[in-house]
Amino acid sequence: MTERGAGGRGAGNPEDRERKPSFTTPSGTPIARVYGPADVAGIADDRAFAEQIGAPGEPPFTRGIHPTMYRGRFWTMRQYAGFGTAEQTNARFRFLMSQGQTGLSLAFDLPTQMGFDSDDQKAAGEVGRVGVAIDTLDDMRLVFRDIPLESVSVSMTINATAPILLALLVAVAEERGVSRATLAGTVQNDILKEYVARGTYIYPPGPSLRLVTDLFAFCSSEMPRFNPISISGYHIREAGSTAAQEIAFTLANALAYVDAGRAAGLAPESFVARLSFFFNVHNQLFEEIAKFRAARRLWARLLAERYGIEDPALRKLRFHAQTAGSTLTAQEPRVNAVRVAYQALAAILGGAQSLHTNSYDEALSLPSEEAAALALRTQQVLAYETGVADSVDPLGGSFLIERLTTEIESAARAILAEIDAAGGVLAALESGYFHREIAKAAYAYQQAIERVEIDVVGVNKFAAKDEGADSATRPPSHAAEQEATQKARLAAWRAARDAASAAAALDRLGVAARGADNLVPLILDAVRAGATLGEIATRLRAAFGTFHEKVAF
Repeated sequence: MTERGAGGRGAGNPEDRERKPSFTTPSGTPIARVYGPADVAGIADDRAFAEQIGAPGEPPFTRGIHPTMYRGRFWTMRQYAGFGTAEQTNARFRFLMSQGQTGLSLAFDLPTQMGFDSDDQKAAGEVGRVGVAIDTLDDMRLVFRDIPLESVSVSMTINATAPILLALLVAVAEERGVSRATLAGTVQNDILKEYVARGTYIYPPGPSLRLVTDLFAFCSSEMPRFNPISISGYHIREAGSTAAQEIAFTLANALAYVDAGRAAGLAPESFVARLSFFFNVHNQLFEEIAKFRAARRLWARLLAERYGIEDPALRKLRFHAQTAGSTLTAQEPRVNAVRVAYQALAAILGGAQSLHTNSYDEALSLPSEEAAALALRTQQVLAYETGVADSVDPLGGSFLIERLTTEIESAARAILAEIDAAGGVLAALESGYFHREIAKAAYAYQQAIERVEIDVVGVNKFAAKDEGADSATRPPSHAAEQEATQKARLAAWRAARDAASAAAALDRLGVAARGADNLVPLILDAVRAGATLGEIATRLRAAFGTFHEKVAF
């Protein structure tokens, strides 16, 4: 019996059985019917092939940054959480840890990200909505109550106010007798991608970069186990970029941070090893695997080419990955669990050091406990049941993977050349280059979905008659009650603190911000004295000003 005539679901419906006549990745790269040695540049025989792709743990790290990769230890299973009040977030963290999570990742609400206290009128309606509200040292104490900071790695997705949140974490740890030198984790602190793709910036680029490099210096000398930045392509991809743009724009920002560190008097060798990266995992399995391999190889080469850094230990690109929120659908939301599983597989086959798997209900609301547990179980099944972690870079040597890796690296290099020609990252930001390129890519992708050139199951392919979201997955909202609770807690904090000590610490910070001293120790003094996040950010606004985007399309 021919395939067309086979029975089963879709038999007799050619649309269900036939493939489209041309094949490309979502980023537009054509996919040939089959690949062989001739499709991989520089390959003449098996020995040449092995030399071209290298070995795991050796420059340029195409095959991974460690010789043993997951045979030595699994990736960190770091589920992103944070919502409502500090107590609610703490409860979710403790639940996830009880289920086997191995690292914490903290999400903050928009007022916290933008430097506003919960009782600021600009915070109204947003308190605790997309993350936890953190105004004071007491809020941070509650978030990490009964969590062993001396042994758990903590990641914080925060940018414009990153020095304040890191100072709060340090203060909480030291109250417990945990030295800052022993704290492990990452603070995102990637302000450039906020100007490029996300928008939660406060100050102009110059002062913002000063805060970034102040954190570099502080962590280099005081917190050797803490990554002072997580340079993010995730949000660039969520905004609509292609895979090559995600890599190129992220590495362009990384180079700008290295340059900023040098301009601040830091030797690149003193901090590049602690730079970490954060990438998206989109739907096209092989393109995503190749993207991670290309990013590692390109970063290792760029550090050697631009800064003369030859030490292999300094040239390793370490990255956290998160499955793509933009691919989740409100239609048939439980199908998202399948998408997330395959995206997680791509991250592991691509060599991620840390992974967050999205919950299937995120297109509808903040994740429910049941959905968050299933997302964690997805990683655990990959780690413990599938065998994909048994061999290092198991797809290395695949003609398709090697061809895609080379094509993505080449495309990313071409984009980096465009950014250099535009005068660098800051000049490209000012001209609107990044926004134009991402907007064009996002528009093309959406058009392809609407023309059914890219299939989205349950949306433009196999759509159910009732395409409404499953209301059973939506938890009830208690946002107004949470906001009132947080405001009351903030008022009580202000009433109980030593107001004179807080004011004096804020005055010292304001003076230093107009000078050249590292601001992180002064911010730490301010949070210990009881100053709130919004009060600290306000002092910095007074010294630095604020940024207002000018976009040229």
